[in-house]
Parts: sequence; C-alpha cells; structure tokens
Amino acid sequence: MTNKELILTAQCDDRPGLVASISKWIFQRGGNILHLDQHVDSSSNRFFLRIHWSLDNSDENNISLINKNFSQEIGDRLNLEFSLAWKDNIPQMAIFVTKLGHCLWDILSRYESSELQVKIPLIISNHKKYQELADKFEIPYFFIAKNKNNKIEQERKELAILTENKIDFIVLARYMQILSPQFVSHFPNRIINIHHSFLPAFPGAKPYHRAHDRGVKLIGATAHYVTSDLDEGPIIEQDTIRITHRDSVNDLIRNGRDLEKVVLSRAIRLHVNRQVMVHDNRTLVFG
Repeated sequence: MTNKELILTAQCDDRPGLVASISKWIFQRGGNILHLDQHVDSSSNRFFLRIHWSLDNSDENNISLINKNFSQEIGDRLNLEFSLAWKDNIPQMAIFVTKLGHCLWDILSRYESSELQVKIPLIISNHKKYQELADKFEIPYFFIAKNKNNKIEQERKELAILTENKIDFIVLARYMQILSPQFVSHFPNRIINIHHSFLPAFPGAKPYHRAHDRGVKLIGATAHYVTSDLDEGPIIEQDTIRITHRDSVNDLIRNGRDLEKVVLSRAIRLHVNRQVMVHDNRTLVFG
C-alpha cells in the first residue's frame, strides 16, 4: 500500500509546546510532515495549525479510527478543536442558483475539466431556467419554488434532498433567496456565498448603476461563509479591479461578474483543500 496523505487543522488557546506535542504524535504514528502552517492571533491568544502529512502504515486505513485515536491521545488533552481527513477525499458539493448563471456556468466548466476536485450530485434552483444545462452535465436538477408563505416547508424539502445525497457543503452561485437561520444551522461554515463588494454602501437592486452614478474607482467581489446575519459571514476570498470614467454601467457589470466567477472558484478550492479556518466570524486562510 502506498503512503496516504492527511490534512489536520486545529485551533485552541495558545500555550508553549503545542506544535511539539502534535508533531510528536504524528511521528509516533508513523507519519511524516510534508507541510506545516501555524499562526497565533495575539489579540485573542488563539493558536491555529494546518498540517499536511503522510502516513506510512498499512494498518492505519480507517479515518474514523485515526480521528478517535487523535482525539483520545492528544486532542482532548490539548483541548483542540480539530478536523482530520484524507487529502484525496473528494467532497460532495451542492449548487444553489436563481436566474443569473455566470457563476454556475463557470463552476460546471471547471468541474468538467477537473479543476475543482469535487463531486456535484445536484443543483437546486427556484427557477427552471437551468434544467437543460444541468442535463448536459448529467447532474440532477431540483426545482423548488419559494415564496414568503412556503419558505419553511420548501427548506425542509431541500434539507431532505441534501441529507439523502450526503452533501458536505453548498455553494450559492448567485442564489437570490435568503436562507433561514434554521437552514444555515445545518451547515455551519459550509455554505459559500458570492456577491459584489459594494456592500454596505450600495445594497439592494442595481448596485452597479448607483456605483456608476457615484463615480466609484474600484469594483470587487467577496466570497464568504453564510451565517444567520445576511452577508456578514466570515470572508474567504476577495478581489478588485480598477475602473475609470470611461467605463459604462455594462462594463462595470461585465467586470464584476468576471470577478465573481474567479473569486468564487478560489473560495471553493480553498475550502476543499481545508485551507480555511474560522474563529469569531473571522477566517485564517493558509497558503
């Protein structure tokens, strides 16, 4: 059996000896550290760690057992919040979309070219617009219409579908519906949203038109985890592009959507690679 690679992410209150203790445990289990990142947030005295390591032990092939042993032998003693998984584990990702399809098209093209190491068992939408697109990629498409009177009932249907398909995380590819706190609670730090970066200055409809009227010089996009506070979740990735007075509203919209596609794909990769850690509504993104 060839070596298998794992990724450990962990955080706890900072104190001396944490890296030494964790590294020693990996060594004693037959592991070899391939890459290690750590950070201490001095303002909160919080320690963060990401270790990519290989395991040269044919008997250690059960990730549940490895997690159990790590928890009992070191995690509990150090009071760690941790996650431990095989590096080549491919997560199940669901896509939610409404009428704007630029992010959906981009994700599916990257998925087809194996640029995104995910499985996409399903797409959920409150419109029928992208049924044919989903059929082309042979991905099941669920049309679930929502209004203020049936929202809770429809979210129960969505949760049942997600549970049945063992979904690990969700991407809102310009899904223009507000998720209830009850729905979000089922996927803490596992729902990724993308939007323009004009908030909070230009909220609501036609932000590019109002930004153009104000003569803004930068436009951007922000990808973040969804929380019960609308658009205020921990930020994963952002980018900007400069514009001038020569750019029309359509130029702003086109450039903004290009940024949304790129920023969202980066955020997905960072999440899948377990490079993002969250604490107190802030993220640490390891390289």
